[in-house]
Amino acid sequence: MALINAGALSKSFGPDDIFSGLSFSLPRHARVGLVGPNGVGKTTLLRILAGLEESSGGHVTYARNLKIGYLPQNAILNSTKSLWEECLTVFSDLLAMQAELRRMEKLMSEFGHAESNPAEPGQAVSLLEEYGRLQSRFDHLGGYTIENRMRFALAGLGFSPEDLQRPLSQLSGGEQTRARFVKLLLSEPDVLLLDEPTNHLDIAAIEWLEAYFRDWSGAALIVSHDRYFLNQVVDTIWEMTPALEVYHGNYNAFAQQRAERYKRRLIDYQRQQEFIDKEEEYIRRNIAGQNTRQAQGRRKRLERMLDDALVVRPLDMNARRLNLNLGHTPRSGDLVLRTRDLVIGYHDDQQPLFTVPDLLLKRGDCAALIGPNGAGKTTFLKTILDQIPPLSGETILGASLKIGYFAQAHEDLHLDWTLMQEIDYASPQMLPAEIRNYLARFLFTEDDVFKEVRVLSGGERGRLALAILALKGANLLLLDEPTNNLDITSQEVLQSVLSDFGGTILLVSHDRYLIDALATHVWEIETGAKSLRVFSGTYSEYRAERQAEMEKTTSTHQVVGIRQNDRPTQTARPAQSKKTAEQKNPQSMSKWEIKQHRERLSMVEMKIVELEGRQAAVERRLERPPQDPGEVQRLGESYQLIQAELEKLMEEWGQISEVLADTRYT
Repeated sequence: MALINAGALSKSFGPDDIFSGLSFSLPRHARVGLVGPNGVGKTTLLRILAGLEESSGGHVTYARNLKIGYLPQNAILNSTKSLWEECLTVFSDLLAMQAELRRMEKLMSEFGHAESNPAEPGQAVSLLEEYGRLQSRFDHLGGYTIENRMRFALAGLGFSPEDLQRPLSQLSGGEQTRARFVKLLLSEPDVLLLDEPTNHLDIAAIEWLEAYFRDWSGAALIVSHDRYFLNQVVDTIWEMTPALEVYHGNYNAFAQQRAERYKRRLIDYQRQQEFIDKEEEYIRRNIAGQNTRQAQGRRKRLERMLDDALVVRPLDMNARRLNLNLGHTPRSGDLVLRTRDLVIGYHDDQQPLFTVPDLLLKRGDCAALIGPNGAGKTTFLKTILDQIPPLSGETILGASLKIGYFAQAHEDLHLDWTLMQEIDYASPQMLPAEIRNYLARFLFTEDDVFKEVRVLSGGERGRLALAILALKGANLLLLDEPTNNLDITSQEVLQSVLSDFGGTILLVSHDRYLIDALATHVWEIETGAKSLRVFSGTYSEYRAERQAEMEKTTSTHQVVGIRQNDRPTQTARPAQSKKTAEQKNPQSMSKWEIKQHRERLSMVEMKIVELEGRQAAVERRLERPPQDPGEVQRLGESYQLIQAELEKLMEEWGQISEVLADTRYT
C-alpha cells in the first residue's frame, strides 16, 4: 500500500506553469531520489507533499495517520533554547510520561503497609498496576534511551559535545539546518521529504547518514545533487523534466537508462517523421489525380495519427547545458607544489589547525583535500595563495604557473556589479556582444546579463565564477567546493571538463563522485591528530584501504579480548606491568577507525541505558511484589536475564574504552 498518492498534480505561479500532470505513488520503505535541473519545481513539489503549499490542480492522498517529516534546504530555528534543549522538545510526550512516572513513584513511596493502614492496600494495588502499564509503554516507546539517541544523532550529523549547550541563536545557518535535521530524525516520521540534505554535511556526516538509511524502515523522497549519496541510498530515481520520468536503480543506473531511453525515443521519433514526410508527399502528388481516393484515405489516417499517436520529439538532454571550456592550458614545470615543515593555522591564536608532511604535487596530478567542516581546508588553499601566512614552514610553487582560484564563498565577485561588468573586468578585450554570447554558454540569457551579482542564487553565482575561471588560462586550479549549488547536469559538465584539463588540480570538495572521478591523490585532514594524511591513489582505493585497516584493527581487538577472557586471573603486579607495557606501545589507529569504535561505543552505551531502565522498573515492581507468585517468579527471571545481558555489554564497553584509551592517531 502506498503512503502518498498524487494524481494529475500541477502548479502555476501566475501565468507560468511550473509543472503539470504529475501522477505517482510513494510506497512503503521507498528510497526515491528526485532529480532535475534547477528551477524545474522539485522544491515546490516537496512543499506540496508536505502540506506547506497548495497545488494548482490535481490531488494528493495520504495513508491514514501518516507522519511526514520535511527538511528544507535552509532551516532557521527561532528559539532561545540551547541545541540540546531544542532537540529535547521532540520527546515532549515522553518527558511528560517520565514526569508522571516520577509522581507515581513518589506517591507509592508514601503508602504504608496494608496491615497498618487497611484503607490503602486496594488503592496501592491499583496505583501499582497503573504504574506498570505506564512504565511498560514508556519503555516500549524508548523513554530510557532518549539521551543516547540524541547524542548519537547529534554526533552523527557533525555536532561536537561542546556544541550541545550553545544557544541556537549562535549557530550558523548551516548548523541550524543540521539541528533541524537532527530533530527530524529523532521524531522518526513515516516519510522523510528531504531537500538537499547533504548541503551542510561533511563527508563523515554524509557517510553516517548513508548508514542510517540502511537501517531505517521508513520511506524517503530525496532531492539531491549529490550523485555519490544517491548511489548509496536510493533504489528509484524520479526525473522532473518537468514531466515525471521513473527509473529503477540508483544514480548510475538512472544515467545509463536515461541515455538508452533518449536514444530509443529519438529513433522512434525520426522514423515517424520519415513516415509523415512520405505520406504528405504521396498526398500532395495524388490528391488531384487518378489516386485521389487513396490520397484522401491516407490524409484521414494521417490526421488521426497526428491527433492520437504522434510521437513527441524527446527532450534533448543537452538542450540547456552548461558550455564550459577551459581553453588552452599552457605547460607548467614538472614540479607544481612542494611544502617543507608546513603548519597551517592563524597567527592570532597561535593554535595549529594541522601539520603537513612534506608534499610533492606534480604536473597533471589531481589532489583531493578532504576533512570535516572547519578543519582548515580553505585555510590551506589560502596559505598556498599567500593570502594567509603559515604558522611555520613554507610552500614552494613551481615555474611557469598561472593559478586559477574558485572560492567557495565567491568573495572575489563584486555584489554591486552586473554580470556584464564582471566578465568585462576579467576580459577587457571582449566586446559587449561577445560578452553576452559568452554568458549564454553559462545559461545567462537575455536580461539575465544585466542582473547585479547580489540578486543571483547560489547556483547562478557558481556558474558566473566558473565563467570567470575559464577566462584565466590557468594551469593550476585551486577549487574550493566547485559543485556547490550546481544541478547534476552542470556537475557532469564540470567533471568532464576537469577530466580533460591538461594542468594540475587541487580540489577541496565533499562531492565524492567528483573526487572519485578525478583524484590521483587523497589528502585527508585528521582533526584529532591535527595532521594531514597523504594517500596516493583514487578515492575508491583510499576507502578500500581504510576499510581494510578498520577490519584488521577490529579483528585484532576481538582476538585480544578473547585471549584475555580465557586467561586465569593474574596478580595485581603482572596486570600493572602489562598495562604499563601497553601504554608504552599504544595501538596505532586512524581517525576513521577511531570514529567507528566511538560509534559502536555509543550504541553499546545506548543499550546499557535501556537495559538499566528496564532493570530499575523490575526492581520497583519487586519492591511491591504482586499477589500472584507466578508473576513474582517471572519478574525475577526477567531481572536475571537483564542482568546477564548488562554484564556482557559492560564487558564490551570496557574493551572498547580500553582500546580508545590506549590509541594514538596515525
